[in-house]
Amino acid sequence: MDRRSLMKNAGIAGVLAAGVAPAVHAQAALRWRLASSFPKSLDTIFGAAEVFAKAVKAMTGGKFEVSVHPAGELMPAFGVVDGVQQGTVEVCHTAPYYFFGKDETFALGCAIPFGLNSRQMSAWMYEGNGLKLMREFYAKYNIINFPGGNTGSQMGGWYRKEIKSLQDIKGLKMRIGGFGGKVLERIGGVPQNIPGGEIYQALEKGTIDAAEWVGPYDDLKLGFNKVAPFYYYPGWWEGGPQLDFFINNKAFDALTPENKAIVEAAAAQAHGEMQAKYDAKNPGALKQLVGAGTKLRPFPVDVMNAAFKESMALYEELNARNENWKKVYPDYSKFRAEQNLWFRYTEATFDRFMQAQKL
Repeated sequence: MDRRSLMKNAGIAGVLAAGVAPAVHAQAALRWRLASSFPKSLDTIFGAAEVFAKAVKAMTGGKFEVSVHPAGELMPAFGVVDGVQQGTVEVCHTAPYYFFGKDETFALGCAIPFGLNSRQMSAWMYEGNGLKLMREFYAKYNIINFPGGNTGSQMGGWYRKEIKSLQDIKGLKMRIGGFGGKVLERIGGVPQNIPGGEIYQALEKGTIDAAEWVGPYDDLKLGFNKVAPFYYYPGWWEGGPQLDFFINNKAFDALTPENKAIVEAAAAQAHGEMQAKYDAKNPGALKQLVGAGTKLRPFPVDVMNAAFKESMALYEELNARNENWKKVYPDYSKFRAEQNLWFRYTEATFDRFMQAQKL
């Protein structure tokens, strides 16, 4: 053994004899910023981003931190896709259908009128072709997505005046999120895309005649019942809207395999917790609203039928003119048909029976 090897081995032996492991380079701490499309006051939908950040920090022993910023703090609510695409922030939490103006295909990653319910949406994403197809599309925007929550079926919104027929939709100025506005327009309404934190003022001032957000728990917090007495159901444009974490491709690719797995696990936790929170909190909030004088109403049948007809017509038009849509919607549509056939005999029948009982 030469002198250099002897000294090297002696050095290692000395370290081990002293009971000290050889020094290794500690992984550098990571700091990401997350821009939300939602106000901090909504512990349900904004809270999902906080669940995600907390889980990432916990699973990495504090070595990977994500700071969460409400809409308007780093960028506007509807500016978050541009922020992630350009690398201004590493991640955002948003409703993909807000960005249908860029391409209608964004809506398929969230909700379309008369689309999938929340369970069906998760099934399409995780066990169908949903994640694969949507990730292929989002890659055009330097984004990889992870499901980040679902509200479940939503309410149909708040109205200053009663909706007795399709005629009452004509000329109605309504804040409606995302893609549903395209169908509202086709049945005579005037859609307005307004961030959640600005809806109350618009409804109070009469700038709009109606507004929808999510459901009783959030709507009570936002105070819509104070400025519009009629509360309609169902939200036919949002049977199961999925929220997403959009992550900049380069930022995600730079993560270690371990941290990539942690991000995926944290998103899945947030995804499940959001709907659990809504399902737990909506019933009590609805009772409170009705007790305070809110007038619950179902949409008239002619409104539902007209909206369904125009939705299906719109989808066929998009198949003919939007190549991105055409790559995703046929698979979505087939999955929806198969799911509805199954749910007709199981979930729907059970639910109808149970809801008819006195419990």
